[in-house]
Amino acid sequence: MAFDNLSKYLTAIEAEMKAAMAVSEETLAPYYGMMFYHLGWADESFSPREQKSGKRVRPLLCLLSCQACGGDWQQALPAAAAVELIHNFSLIHDDIEDGSLERRHRPTLWSIWGQAQAINAGDGLFVVGRLALQRLLELGVSPAKAVLAFGTVDDTCLSLTEGQYLDLAFEEQEDVTVEMYMQMISKKTAALIACATHLGALLGTESEEAVQHYGTFGRQLGLAFQIVDDILGIWGEEETTGKGVGEDIVNRKKSLPVVYALQKGDRELREIYSQESISPREVQMVMEKLDSLGAREYVHQMATQHWQLALDTLEKTGIRNPAQDRLRELALFLVERQY
Repeated sequence: MAFDNLSKYLTAIEAEMKAAMAVSEETLAPYYGMMFYHLGWADESFSPREQKSGKRVRPLLCLLSCQACGGDWQQALPAAAAVELIHNFSLIHDDIEDGSLERRHRPTLWSIWGQAQAINAGDGLFVVGRLALQRLLELGVSPAKAVLAFGTVDDTCLSLTEGQYLDLAFEEQEDVTVEMYMQMISKKTAALIACATHLGALLGTESEEAVQHYGTFGRQLGLAFQIVDDILGIWGEEETTGKGVGEDIVNRKKSLPVVYALQKGDRELREIYSQESISPREVQMVMEKLDSLGAREYVHQMATQHWQLALDTLEKTGIRNPAQDRLRELALFLVERQY
């Protein structure tokens, strides 16, 4: 899907995020500069950068959900900005915890400025994200709805940390099942996408049923999104993903293809994953095992299943308008993407 027809939303999202991050003191410019770097707005010397800064999928889902429900998407901009800023706080911390040296074809924040300052910058983005929500009141959102929005975001942030805990714990845990894995990504990935669509609907309609449908749509789409990420983390092309082929295997990540294959009881695969490190030759062996056990077909089917459940839930709203159509297009892009 081309993002050209979404340019007005993307421009407004970037402006809202930047407005939430005004630098108050010159001595703090490098502190915010690290955040700008991570968000794609600056280079390593903190000079402005005009290149693409990520897909901004979550805030787009928020604004389109609001508009589809009949609301004013511009009124939902603080929520969209908050979701994206909080997402990026989690990415900064994830990169530290995973030891990732690159993100979006660039060095990660911690690999340039060190773990301590990266943690600080991540914490800062988290707080800026919550502060961004306060502008809902300035745009005429009722205090009651603003309180609900804050509660939704806080619940989601707790889910994110719970999911990250489980993800890290699974690295050392031998018997991780598909069911356990799905619970983990429901918290780590799907919760924030569900938060985006829930917030958009909350700000766009008075119908509690509609808000629930859009939240469920986001959760199912989030599950499909993460499963596609798992596919790309093993079989994606380095030129488009920014990751080496099989990088998730090198990092001993128990993504869904691996969890599915391990659950099949393959002894050799289990022995490889129990080692401290995995060699390039063993990465190839793991990939061959995954192919022979049908792991790629299984996870592709799972992604398609959750994508279809997302669309089915969207259909239950009974809404027909251009914003709803764009939500469907965006959902299709997220499961067909190659990066």
